[in-house]
Amino acid sequence: MKMTTELEKVIKNLNQLSNTEQNAIAALIQDELLWELTFKNSSKKLTGLAEEALEEYKAGKTKKTDW
Repeated sequence: MKMTTELEKVIKNLNQLSNTEQNAIAALIQDELLWELTFKNSSKKLTGLAEEALEEYKAGKTKKTDW
């Protein structure tokens, strides 16, 4: 897959930064990609937990808190 024009511009600008700055940005991008993958892979689990919480709420098994 070919990079988009916008991503090519960003990469070109990144080449002007120091190695330390490039590594810091690379770490941020990698963290974001890992977060996206983790979130995508956990959506079924999160849906199940949300449904369980809603059922508990409807059954009166929850209580209001101040936080």
